[in-house]
Amino acid sequence: MDGKTPREMFSHTHKGLVKAGSKWLTNTATSCSVVATLIATVAVTSSTSTAPGGAITSTTNTKTRKPTIGRANPSTDEIFAILPLIALCFSVTSLVTFVAILTSKTSAKRCRGRYC
Repeated sequence: MDGKTPREMFSHTHKGLVKAGSKWLTNTATSCSVVATLIATVAVTSSTSTAPGGAITSTTNTKTRKPTIGRANPSTDEIFAILPLIALCFSVTSLVTFVAILTSKTSAKRCRGRYC
């Protein structure tokens, strides 16, 4: 035992595993952050640049297009407005979580939970 506590022995024998796990966690969080950013970008872009139902082109002026929002079913407009907002909220939440993982320290000394 060499006068070491069980925690010290565990930390000493598992140093390589901690380094490999830390590297994997960083790579995974980085990849997921990129995906969350792309989803947030698409959610914002789709909600501001497109209209549900297409558009009606004016016969007198071909450059004027009027969206058909609210003509057939007003509830679809509400769904169209709410769903990108929900996607944006989830994407930003996951992005903040992954950034927190990336900036956190991975050390056995910080582990003070019930199972450590």
